[in-house]
Amino acid sequence: MMTGNLEGKVVLVTGATNGIGLESARELARMGAAVHLVARDRGRGESALAEVRRSTGNGRLSLFVADLASQREVRRLAAEVRGRIDRLHVLLNNAGAIFTSRELSPDGIERTFALNHLGYFLLTRELLPLLEAGAPSRIVNVSSMAHERARMDWDDLQGERRYSTWKAYGQSKLANILFTRELSRRLEGRRVTANALHPGVVATGFGKNNAGLFRLMMKLGAPFLTNRRKGARTSVFLSSSPAVEGVTGKYFVAEAEREPSAAARDDADARRLWELSERLVASSA
Repeated sequence: MMTGNLEGKVVLVTGATNGIGLESARELARMGAAVHLVARDRGRGESALAEVRRSTGNGRLSLFVADLASQREVRRLAAEVRGRIDRLHVLLNNAGAIFTSRELSPDGIERTFALNHLGYFLLTRELLPLLEAGAPSRIVNVSSMAHERARMDWDDLQGERRYSTWKAYGQSKLANILFTRELSRRLEGRRVTANALHPGVVATGFGKNNAGLFRLMMKLGAPFLTNRRKGARTSVFLSSSPAVEGVTGKYFVAEAEREPSAAARDDADARRLWELSERLVASSA
């Protein structure tokens, strides 16, 4: 894992209780940053916090608890963060999940889209004042190569007519890149960068929220997956490396810039997604 000096920097990592989120939090704490972990479950969050503190010796750590599929929870989280810190240098949007059956979020939105995309969108928007106060600062969005075969299905965005696990997941990861692209455009000149990444197919707790055959498949495939330390490399790289200072609106794989799919480079879709996302979060304000 790369090394660096983040003394004096403030970082927020979502989905920080296991996998690449936990490993990213650990590495950024090891570099000296004040790291704020976000967890959905308090017990698991406290365990992660203790593990990062124990393994790094960094005492500048804290925990926030929120279900990022709930817009009310995202707004509450953001208010708590704003009440505790006055600037933010890195927002690492890492929390995500895959669902084998169609579920609805507390806001009545298909849960994959609500968590994997709208969670990123709303939390980023709510924390922009802190990121601007900390500028130059970075927004890092964890996407996936699963976006490569996805298209935005504007006629059935939330799978109401026909739900497919992998279609919903791939579309949400495509949305991450489109969001990053449009966000970087809107942040031009404000010294806040936004980049997306594919972490690799990582052996984490991913998919364990599901049962039956899907969970068994993930368990059987685990020995062939990337370990979480390697999986966190690109998240840590984009969060800390001087090599990407000022770089924005890009997609990275294995710490190198890579061109995403044609669908992920569609600026009209990026704007359309942004406008739709604004409408979907406005109703819960």
